[in-house]
Amino acid sequence: GEFNMKEDKKRNLKKAGLAAGILCLASVGGISAYLTDFDKADNQFTVGKVSIDLEEPGFDQEEQTKIEPGKEVKKDPQIKNTGVNDAFVYLEVAVPMADVETAAEDGTRLDLKNQELFSFQASSSWTKLSSRKAGEDQIYVYAYNQILKPEQTTDALFDSVKFINLIEGQLDEQKLNIPIRAYAIQTSYTGGDSGSVTDQAKAAYEKYVNQNKDKEGGVTP
Repeated sequence: GEFNMKEDKKRNLKKAGLAAGILCLASVGGISAYLTDFDKADNQFTVGKVSIDLEEPGFDQEEQTKIEPGKEVKKDPQIKNTGVNDAFVYLEVAVPMADVETAAEDGTRLDLKNQELFSFQASSSWTKLSSRKAGEDQIYVYAYNQILKPEQTTDALFDSVKFINLIEGQLDEQKLNIPIRAYAIQTSYTGGDSGSVTDQAKAAYEKYVNQNKDKEGGVTP
């Protein structure tokens, strides 16, 4: 009986030692530190903006209350890029027309015909995209030959307009307007990847027309 009790004590001690070992391992595992790392990318995107101003620094409205046949009037439309994106830019000029008689340089009276009341000489910095009649106006559309970067200003499309050499008594005291509109569209993804800037501007202009059809910014129909 004594022998069996000794053997039972040994077995119990072994079990206790085994249990203590397990607890020890568990304790070591519970305080272990692991090498870790963490990173993230908060990619922020700022939406671009195409914005332009139409300027005519040489034009003085007060000086144009009376115009005479053959008179040249200072008028210098140009565009400033006030946005943050590069842009293709365009100027649309509406020249009024009327059935009038004019005189040649030597004073000879010419036949009555429907004709433009003002003429201008476009700068070589611009390329004419189209010319068409719309209502009582002849509409010209020009594209700037360079990409207009932020804060840049184009050359003027022209420096002056010349009133037709009108025979007196036909348009007395009528108010004549030359409406000018400026358009711009982003250069990215609009003009294609090949060709000159002018070629790309032509392609981009069609996209502008399509996007703004029947909208406030639409071109003159």
